[in-house]
Amino acid sequence: MHGTGRDPAREALKRHEERQEQNIIILIRQLSDSNPNLRTRSAESLGNMGDLRAVEPLIALLDDPVPDVVWVALRALGKLRDQRAYAPLMERLSNPDRWIRQGAAWALGELRDPRAGPSIVPLLSDEKKGVRTAAAEALGKIGGGPYREQLEALLDDDEHEVRHAARETLKKGG
Repeated sequence: MHGTGRDPAREALKRHEERQEQNIIILIRQLSDSNPNLRTRSAESLGNMGDLRAVEPLIALLDDPVPDVVWVALRALGKLRDQRAYAPLMERLSNPDRWIRQGAAWALGELRDPRAGPSIVPLLSDEKKGVRTAAAEALGKIGGGPYREQLEALLDDDEHEVRHAARETLKKGG
């Protein structure tokens, strides 16, 4: 190896980066595949990879006709924490599908943008416990101080998960 000028570690790293680049391109392309399972797996992978080139294609996926695909896209956008997702996430807070409302609240919490607070508060009284829980947790992440009264009301919620989320948020200073 001496004198060849080759650096095997550098070459391996370069090959890895090239494969990573190819994978991102393939995954983004698969977001528009006709198979919803492939769209779902691709969205999940892109969220886990953390590459911000996925943000716009994932935002486009929020209009997918399959709620499970939208749910995973919401989660992926939350993991990416890019402000370009703010407005599209806000639009999903009033969606009739509870999973989409819940995912949007969670993702907005991950963005940690205080502007979302007033729009998340109504979800504290959603009929679905998962939505109420996600809303309480999101308010904790974005700064629930201004919503202390609404969060305290959840301490009497019928569902343990909701009470726990409200209590944790209030403990953090929310």
